[in-house]
Amino acid sequence: MGERYASFPAFYRFYLSEHSNRTCRRLHFVGTSLGLLCLLLAIATGRWWLIAVGLVSGYAFAWVGHFFFERNRPPPFAIRHTASSGTG
Repeated sequence: MGERYASFPAFYRFYLSEHSNRTCRRLHFVGTSLGLLCLLLAIATGRWWLIAVGLVSGYAFAWVGHFFFERNRPPPFAIRHTASSGTG
């Protein structure tokens, strides 16, 4: 979960291997889209609880994709940290 990668291309190869199932990728897209929509609605309406709804829906769709279609365990915080650093 806290693996380090020698380069971004090495990380990206791992990332792609964890997202090879089409349904999993589509569920990620739906969850991310709903999360962004909730964020925009929260900003537009001032209903800040929508941010929490967006986070929960985004993770829920992604985790369903991983657990039931990809059949792997998503390490969201470790991957996010490694991906954002660019070098691992």
